[in-house]
Amino acid sequence: MINVGIVGGTGYAAGELLRILLHHPKTAIRFVYSTSKAGEPVTSVHQDLIGETELAFSHEPDPDIDLLFLCMGHGNSHAFLEAHDIADETHIIDLSRDFRLAPDQTYGDRSFIYGFPELQKEAIKNAENVANPGCFATAIQLALLPLAHSGNLQHDVHIHGITGSTGAGSSPSATTHFSWRNNNVSIYKALRHQHAGEVRQKLQQVFPDFDKELNFIPVRGNFTRGIFISAYTKWDPSLAKAQSLYQHYYQHSPFVHLSNAPLYLKQAVNTNKALLHLEKEGDKLLVTSIIDNLLKGASGQAVENMNLMFGFDETMGLQLKPSNF
Repeated sequence: MINVGIVGGTGYAAGELLRILLHHPKTAIRFVYSTSKAGEPVTSVHQDLIGETELAFSHEPDPDIDLLFLCMGHGNSHAFLEAHDIADETHIIDLSRDFRLAPDQTYGDRSFIYGFPELQKEAIKNAENVANPGCFATAIQLALLPLAHSGNLQHDVHIHGITGSTGAGSSPSATTHFSWRNNNVSIYKALRHQHAGEVRQKLQQVFPDFDKELNFIPVRGNFTRGIFISAYTKWDPSLAKAQSLYQHYYQHSPFVHLSNAPLYLKQAVNTNKALLHLEKEGDKLLVTSIIDNLLKGASGQAVENMNLMFGFDETMGLQLKPSNF
């Protein structure tokens, strides 16, 4: 058993992390820290956990833990680590973007490994600290890494990604308000989304010569959970060649599955699965990639990284069923 703590305990990612860890056979939750809800029951916020936990939000972090999950907004992980003494032997998994890019992957004596199991599983197994990937970045990398790894990403890539409202976090905003989001679709940060740099960094890690455009159009969807990516690029070989390439690359990735049929989002929502579908039309290869933004795109992947770091089975605690109807 390992003792874990959660900081930033009131958000969606923390809620999903709690749901997983409460039933994980190898974890004991020592504290859930929140500055705004300290002393209140965890179920006062995460009401889906009524009957599953008697935990209350803590006033202070408990230093006697093996692993700390940081589930705060972007930029706040640095501030938390500056304000609190975390034992050197305590591992950290950060779910913000504070430590994802290469220039930011050191903090004091700590160094952070980018926690993408489908790319660097062995490095994660030996990591002291992990920077959990972004949700869009996860889905896009899953779509493109086999092409980059094999040296076949030779042309510009066009990416359309639609995400649910939970991707914007739990704090209300104009674009997450029900009356605005319902029956509505809108583009945001077109061609300048922050996850594009994260994706490019990893593509160039496996294919240093990649210098083509990543034309990414993010879209707000009128649903709560999930990410649906459609990415296409020029591809001269056959569809069978692409399918073989993807099957080989993901043969040791227990959560990534190729489908022969077109995908729909409910197949992945509520799970840590990533589903991919390939199509070829003319000289274009279209890759569809779907994940749950709060699970494979955040908390589920964080637990997957925890499992690898502590020598557990990679899938432990993550056997989750999609809500198909």
